[in-house]
Amino acid sequence: MANPLYDTLFGKHAQSAAVFLQLPDGGVVTYAAFLEQAAQYAGLLTELGLTPGSRVAVQLAKSPEALAVYAACAQAGLIFLPLNTAYTADELAYFVQNSGAEILLCDPTKTEVLAPVAAMAGAQLESLSAQGTGSFADKARSQPRSFATVARQEDDLAAFLYTSGTTGRSKGAMLTQGNLLSNAEVLKDAWRFTAADVLLHALPIFHTHGLFVATNITLLAGGQMIFLPAFNLDAMIENLPRASTLMGVPTFYTRLLEDARFDRDLVAHMRLFVSGSAPLLAETHVQFEARTGHGILERYGMTETNMNTSNPYDGPRRAGTVGLPLAGVELKITDSTTGESLPQGEIGQIEVRGPNVFKGYWKMPEKTAEELRDDGFFITGDLGQIDADGYVSIVGRNKDLIISGGYNIYPKEIELLLDAQDDVLESAVIGVPHPDFGETVVGILVPQPGTTPDVEAIKANIAQALARFKHPQKLILLPELPRNTMGKVQKKTLREDYAGLFTS
Repeated sequence: MANPLYDTLFGKHAQSAAVFLQLPDGGVVTYAAFLEQAAQYAGLLTELGLTPGSRVAVQLAKSPEALAVYAACAQAGLIFLPLNTAYTADELAYFVQNSGAEILLCDPTKTEVLAPVAAMAGAQLESLSAQGTGSFADKARSQPRSFATVARQEDDLAAFLYTSGTTGRSKGAMLTQGNLLSNAEVLKDAWRFTAADVLLHALPIFHTHGLFVATNITLLAGGQMIFLPAFNLDAMIENLPRASTLMGVPTFYTRLLEDARFDRDLVAHMRLFVSGSAPLLAETHVQFEARTGHGILERYGMTETNMNTSNPYDGPRRAGTVGLPLAGVELKITDSTTGESLPQGEIGQIEVRGPNVFKGYWKMPEKTAEELRDDGFFITGDLGQIDADGYVSIVGRNKDLIISGGYNIYPKEIELLLDAQDDVLESAVIGVPHPDFGETVVGILVPQPGTTPDVEAIKANIAQALARFKHPQKLILLPELPRNTMGKVQKKTLREDYAGLFTS
């Protein structure tokens, strides 16, 4: 019987002696060895009583072992739930309980603190370290190195990914085999991945970008990954000469540009640089191309959909845009009140439809109905516009829209002006409560290293380009912006920090 996800990504490599993972210590893991370990894990999970559709919650350090758990879940028909390694026990309790996970896998050093979490959720607790130690590893060694793959269909659930919860309780996005597989197939073709590619992988694997984009594409193409535990500048520069592709968040590229060793010669052999998970500054795009001769390929995706758009592999990669809708993905800009499509060039909410769009939110039928239309279009919550050539630009999140004195203000418009000012590295624009206007505009500025921006001069400069109701009432200097693990600016934190500026 068929299992589309496992068969297509993993099973075809079962007898392959080709290298799959290159490790920091110089070791390698072949496809065959990786899948033998995954089969042992699948056998143990089944022996522990899990059946197709059971949820497996995983908080593990990035390692081949952690990745093998993902493969094991696919082979055994289980639902894989990767969790941020920074989450505390209190945070994990919600995810484990809400998902109904039957097992929680964690690092051996965390078993004591997570035992009450597992017990409260009625889940088994097992441990697995990046070095291959722990109770789960010990029990798996006695399992056969082959496992009879469980039959699944494309509409069967393969994974849960929980949203960040910036607007309330985190929501468990239910992703099917078809969601993951269709997106990997489209991206492999769009970005020209082959078995000859070596991907420098420094992303976490509890997130869509590192797991369902980077890893799935590599598996589908039969390529290799240089599997770094995290971003480390020296390790990146050391390993770039052995890679052909890199996927990263904007911070990867800004850090590389700060190092004189990162030059055109170092990356002359590279084929592709991809950026996502957070907006890439147009300035970074320009600086990178000037330094290396490579244009970064920026794309747009989210937890519920994987990837939706991409700048072209062949053709203009336009700074400040996320490119064109991927093959099979429909994207439209709509009025957030009426849901009607807006004319080309107007700003509105982004909606997408395609085989990549998730099945709904776990145990949240009301939220699913609010955000997933009957015709299959998903209301992303992002605001954007489409230019005359079809390129999509993201101007912000719907929740980040500022309404001051009845006027709609899009933060991105102001941020672009602030970013262009002397001595400003980057900015974030937020709306905070105001007694007269309801909300008003505040700009947060991060200085270029070793500088102090002239706030009054900046105010005067941007005032010439903005209607008065868009003028920031205050500009605040901060050494850095608050970000999540994927580099996305946390505007909710900023709004909370400065909520009392005009009302206290």
